[in-house]
Amino acid sequence: MPDLLLRHRDGPVLTLTLNRPDKRNALSADLVAALKEALADAAEDDGVRVVVLTGAGTAFSAGADLAALEALQMASAEANLADSQHLAELFAAIYRHPKPVVAKVNGHAIAGGCGLAAVCDVALVADHAKLGFTEVRIGFVPAIVSVFVLRKLGEAAARDLMLRGHLISADEAARIGLVTRAVRADDLDAATDDLAREIATSTSATAVALTKRLLADVPGMGLDEALGHAASLNALARSTADCKAGIAAFLGKTDPPWRQSLDQPTPNP
Repeated sequence: MPDLLLRHRDGPVLTLTLNRPDKRNALSADLVAALKEALADAAEDDGVRVVVLTGAGTAFSAGADLAALEALQMASAEANLADSQHLAELFAAIYRHPKPVVAKVNGHAIAGGCGLAAVCDVALVADHAKLGFTEVRIGFVPAIVSVFVLRKLGEAAARDLMLRGHLISADEAARIGLVTRAVRADDLDAATDDLAREIATSTSATAVALTKRLLADVPGMGLDEALGHAASLNALARSTADCKAGIAAFLGKTDPPWRQSLDQPTPNP
């Protein structure tokens, strides 16, 4: 049986490929588990600076595995809740991951698959791809993805997408801010690689992790709480080795240590 998730390490960039092309990379429980494990491993690996998420075959992801959902209709409420929480944990793991997660959306991203692209920090989408939340058209609800999409788009755009359940083009998805930008399909690999390398070679891993924490926490806070939290992270950042080294490098007109360290070869397991 082929691996549900392929891992490929190229220096500081780890690519995770959903590998169920015959099922349009639908998110089965086992695939979700494999993704969670790979993301946890990447979080602990100092050599990984950027995670790229993509799909095998012609689709990025069709979302939930409907055959599995049909089987779960005969299961208990507790089993259904556990399965839902399993998926919610995956989205949270991406959203709160200390490393930047880049979606390379190589084909259609539908329902939960669209949410998977949207929850990533940056999403580059092949210009032929269609995206959307089609759950209401089959009597389902875009429940878990709504938590992240509402934060990203606001209520008006989210209502239009989720209540109509229609598909939009990659260009339209970029225009409304659901994804970062649409890219010619032939250029997607190169554009994603350039972006991942840019992040990996020009940013501090510590600063990126703290910034991701800030971006995840602040939207749920009131003004005073948000300012207090931001001030605390500001003070914490000043004390980190990366901040001290980065300021010293800037003033000394030299490269910061994280840029220098990437000149060293990184093994590909």
